[in-house]
Amino acid sequence: MVTELLISLLLLGTLVALVLVFRQLQACRIMLRQVNSHRIVARSAIQKSRMDLMEVRNRAKLLEETVSGGTSAVEKVHKAISNTTFGLIDLFSRDEDFRKNAMKARTTHDQTSSEIYSAVRTTNRALHILADTLVISKVEKRIISRQSRRPRNTDDQSR
Repeated sequence: MVTELLISLLLLGTLVALVLVFRQLQACRIMLRQVNSHRIVARSAIQKSRMDLMEVRNRAKLLEETVSGGTSAVEKVHKAISNTTFGLIDLFSRDEDFRKNAMKARTTHDQTSSEIYSAVRTTNRALHILADTLVISKVEKRIISRQSRRPRNTDDQSR
């Protein structure tokens, strides 16, 4: 009878220990899920800031390309109009002095308009570089400073 009582007490003690271990295991799993969810949130915030930076860069690039393409289109239309105008003057003009003056005016016009469109493109590129330096570089530095302040996990170092 004493042996049965001791065996019963040992089994009961084992059962209690098993229940405590099971509860501890559940608590550890819950804490692990919380830690993983916080890690996922932190990584998604970093990824969002990276995507925002990429979007800013792409918009700036698109704006630069749009202005450059628009300038080229306007320049081509302008050249077509001036070529037509000066061609008609040359074709229908009977006075030789008027033709020479028109040719000088055409040369001056073509040179001036070419310089103006070139200046527009150069200014566009300069503004893009300035915006890149002022805005995008600031955002990049802010992202880098956030990453350097954040301690690296052993999990991150193994990747």
